[in-house]
Amino acid sequence: MLSELLKEMGVVGAGGAGFPTYVKAASQVEYLLANGAECEPLLHKDFELMCRYPAEICEGMSLMMEATGATKGKFGLKEKNQAAIRAIEPEARSRGIEMVLLGDFYPSGDEYELVYSATGRLIPPAGIPLQVGCVVNNVETFYNVRQAKAGIPVTRKFLTITGAVRHPQSLWVPVGTSFRELVEHAGGAAVPDFGLFVNGIMMGALSFDLDDVVTKTTGGLIVLPRNHYLITRKDRPLEAMNRIGKSACDQCTFCTEFCPRFLLGYEVQPHKVMRSLGFTLTGSTNWNQWGELCCACGICTLYACPEELYPKEACDQAKTSLRAAEIRFVQKNPPRVHPMKEFRRIPLSMLRQRLQVEDYECETPFGAIEPAPSRVHIKLKQHAGHPASPIVREGAKVRAGQAIARAGEKDLGATVHSSIDGKVKQITKEAIEIWR
Repeated sequence: MLSELLKEMGVVGAGGAGFPTYVKAASQVEYLLANGAECEPLLHKDFELMCRYPAEICEGMSLMMEATGATKGKFGLKEKNQAAIRAIEPEARSRGIEMVLLGDFYPSGDEYELVYSATGRLIPPAGIPLQVGCVVNNVETFYNVRQAKAGIPVTRKFLTITGAVRHPQSLWVPVGTSFRELVEHAGGAAVPDFGLFVNGIMMGALSFDLDDVVTKTTGGLIVLPRNHYLITRKDRPLEAMNRIGKSACDQCTFCTEFCPRFLLGYEVQPHKVMRSLGFTLTGSTNWNQWGELCCACGICTLYACPEELYPKEACDQAKTSLRAAEIRFVQKNPPRVHPMKEFRRIPLSMLRQRLQVEDYECETPFGAIEPAPSRVHIKLKQHAGHPASPIVREGAKVRAGQAIARAGEKDLGATVHSSIDGKVKQITKEAIEIWR
């Protein structure tokens, strides 16, 4: 079965939290959707992947359609990406897959948005696409499905490195490569002091750790000067974010009015969550419920708020506090699309200007030369679910593509493979280090 093969070959969602793909392959649905929207500012790896590997991506999609019994396949990508459309369209058409062209808006790649755009269906509040007969996968995941069928496990990650580097590019990188080597491979940083946004400016994480490594879910690194507006904002302590929000929020509701989930009809109201910053613990539960269905897209914090406050971070805390209190908010009414939804879309060009990164918007062409790290640090948890357990010992010689850790038979997880030929130098609870 394809499902069992995908687990053994280590295929997980390449565009998000790394949900093991074998689970989706074992489901039965009506629609299979390819997500090639790629809406994070400055990242273009999916575009390059679609231009370079259209046949492999569409073949992987066909394999998943067959496994899930899907009778309809839809391929979502942005209308502006004409080169990708020209590459994908004939491959998709030959397999009966329909193209769904999207505008250049953020966050058109959110799976709730894509399911609605492609099928007109609304996922139930706090639900998943499966509940409306859909499976959604990133285009790189479909590429990896095709590779798995050919017996090739996931040992490389396709990503973009851009921003303040001398040679922005999109390229294949061995899993476990350090960020330091990746920055050096891109010609080095163009500024002396910098920070890294891992997986994007909007939904990614800020890091200053060059020794951290590429995983199966790393979509890109964006290098920005240490004094850039976005880094100084993101690097502020949470206590300071809350203190500023408590004192300055004037309840203008812009954060809610621009929220993509609110506009789809879900009960997400960041301005009400902001009120909770001034409440005691008793009062907070009255308002924190309005953050439970937040998708953490960052629009409220980085675009909508005129006072540059932190509604997204307040929603993150709301979800955490609700879970700690074992309280689950349930939306009673079915979602109903807001009549102003189509008029409140956020063009990527406007978002880049607001984020002060327009100067860094550029092509990130395919880099044919891959990094060849002398050592890799391969994490045991690169996916949703349980970490994989090592099946090799320190001192063992391994080959690229060899399984080095597996999830339990009944555990949600995926097999982890060595990305280089070498010797196992160290095994910890978190990772396996291999030296070439």
